[in-house]
Amino acid sequence: MENHIVIVGAGQAGLQAAETLRAEKYSGLITLLGDEPHSPYHRPPLSKDALKEKHFDSLTMRGPNVFERRKITMRTGCRVSAIHPNRQTVELENGESLSYSGLLLATGASPHLFPGQEPNAKTIHVLRSRGHSEAVAERLSLCQARQEPVVVIGGGFIGLEVAAVAREMGLEVTVLEAGNQLMGRVATPVLAKTFQQRHESRGVRIALNARVTHLSEADDRATIELADGQRLTAGLVVVAIGVAPNDTLAQEAGIVCNNGIVVDAYGRTSAPHVFAAGDCAARSNGNGHFLRLESIQNAIEQGKAAARSILGQSRPFHDTPYFWSDQFDMKLQIAGVAHAVTTSVVRGNTCDAAFSIYNYADERLVSVDTLNAPKEHIMARKMLSQEVWPTPEQAGDPEFDLAALMES
Repeated sequence: MENHIVIVGAGQAGLQAAETLRAEKYSGLITLLGDEPHSPYHRPPLSKDALKEKHFDSLTMRGPNVFERRKITMRTGCRVSAIHPNRQTVELENGESLSYSGLLLATGASPHLFPGQEPNAKTIHVLRSRGHSEAVAERLSLCQARQEPVVVIGGGFIGLEVAAVAREMGLEVTVLEAGNQLMGRVATPVLAKTFQQRHESRGVRIALNARVTHLSEADDRATIELADGQRLTAGLVVVAIGVAPNDTLAQEAGIVCNNGIVVDAYGRTSAPHVFAAGDCAARSNGNGHFLRLESIQNAIEQGKAAARSILGQSRPFHDTPYFWSDQFDMKLQIAGVAHAVTTSVVRGNTCDAAFSIYNYADERLVSVDTLNAPKEHIMARKMLSQEVWPTPEQAGDPEFDLAALMES
């Protein structure tokens, strides 16, 4: 069989894998299949500046000339209907079949819809792709012209970023969060409370423990009904209640999945010659637990590791995970994963523009949240990678020299 590596998914992980293959001197065929009509583009701005500035074309990561120069066949608007690991083929919706010597699944994730949500509603949207962002941006402009309110369902990163943009446009904004705090998947209570206060100080209405029971659209307006009897109307509703990994192709092919396509540290799946990376991949830690991360860094590093694994190189990805979010004038950066946190220590003052929160599981540092403190974020990543960190008492002492700790 001719060397032909097929990559399903043209997001960050898929693009990174294709470029890593060329960087590692692979000279065979590479086909990158994307189901969207666009070349690979940057996703983080979609819920931030792009909603106001609408500079969507500038988000393109690589144009046709780059793919041609690197001899990567980029096919947009191309949907895969099935994969056949036993035959080492990929079946496209148009009936075409591609043979592969190596297959990478970088299929990403899809946003959850609210139960009964009409996917073509004018006033009710999700936000994941460029097309979603373009539709939300258009609707925000219409709300601004009509001075209609915006409702966001879900108080995670995406929901709060949209809320911040809408508020900066002068719109009335309500965030409905079903849990008892904002950013429940990633934030400790002290961080969540700080962000709630800062959003509210800028005029965003936050409703916690808010259970939406029904969404509907009529006369170019959306109606939101809550379990407590409240009824809200809005010119735009953004549903930001998380995502699900796109692992259907893998499941149907008999590849092991567990809230994502199960991979090892090298990106290998349970099927020979099939690898996975990015938001669709759930990495096994070897003791029965799986970790699926949704971040640019994870997509890039897993894409690199999987590409090298396809080429027979064993270079696993073990870097400290990190995440970020831009809301109003706040740049939140998180190093590590706040799992089983028993103690959170604030370094600085949560009333200040910049501060940090050190999160411990017993005496072990598991994550550091920094607000408008990029240098400390970089240092926190090094701490976690090198497993050298301050005690909770040292972290809470603003006079303690963290840099000296790293140098000792």
